[in-house]
Amino acid sequence: MTAVPLPPLPGATDEDADYRPGGRSAVEMLADEHDRIVRLGRELADPTTDPAHRRDLVEVLSATVTRHLSAEEQYLYPTVRVALPDGGTLADREIAADVELLRTLRDLAATTPDDPDFDGLAATVSEQLRRHVHAAATELFPPLRQIASDAELIRLGNRVEIAVEAAPTRPRPATPTTPPWNKVVEPALGMVDKVRDAVTRRRTYIEDLSTRPRSM
Repeated sequence: MTAVPLPPLPGATDEDADYRPGGRSAVEMLADEHDRIVRLGRELADPTTDPAHRRDLVEVLSATVTRHLSAEEQYLYPTVRVALPDGGTLADREIAADVELLRTLRDLAATTPDDPDFDGLAATVSEQLRRHVHAAATELFPPLRQIASDAELIRLGNRVEIAVEAAPTRPRPATPTTPPWNKVVEPALGMVDKVRDAVTRRRTYIEDLSTRPRSM
């Protein structure tokens, strides 16, 4: 197993071979979130879902996926580039797919459930999410588990977690997708979005959906 080039956490040095930081593995964390967003996408694409709930799903899914992709672009894909033999190709492909997903989410957010384009856009988002999750589960996560130590994946997970909380909540497919600029631009946009979300009382977390009915 080779070392994945990640900056050490405070208090850890290259000599601390047995040091295990607190937190969750990036692979475990992202895989759990993948399961959640795929379920939301499937529910959104279901035409029998209550229209009011579908509107909430668009808000929450847009925010959740935007945060998720931002964190992956800041930390997962740069790690994939340096850690995996074909990492550059994989990272470029996933970033291009991310941009398309953000475009679809942006277009979906501009519609309502009674719009004739809504069902098609919702179905496209659901399919794009399934593709994203399948690629990670089959091509990114397994080799990362093999090549990186538990401590390295936890360090990566800690950075992903921080990036998620600071990320934007509105899809902007034209923003930078690679470091260093995305690490500068995304938190700044995140601050703007959080203010707008608070003022408009916009739902942005999956837990915000718990008070809504699931279907008609």
